[in-house]
Amino acid sequence: MRAGRAMTGLSVADLADATGLSTTVIDEAETATAVDPAVVERLRLALEAKGVVFLAAGEDNPGAGPGVRLRQRGIDEGIRPQHLSSANDG
Repeated sequence: MRAGRAMTGLSVADLADATGLSTTVIDEAETATAVDPAVVERLRLALEAKGVVFLAAGEDNPGAGPGVRLRQRGIDEGIRPQHLSSANDG
């Protein structure tokens, strides 16, 4: 969890705001070996929304352990002409 948070540049406070969990619960989840599955699910969903991909052991590379990766971002094409307005043309 900590690696995924670091990859996205989120602070513990940012992740707490995104999940509705306390910073204490997030700190514990990042360091504990046994974590409430409901907490893991909330953290997973928030991090996946930010582009984190969780890999199971051997999923990406036989013999490799579990890990995280950032999803490739698409090319930012900017605002399409039909969506330009005086409010966003800057």
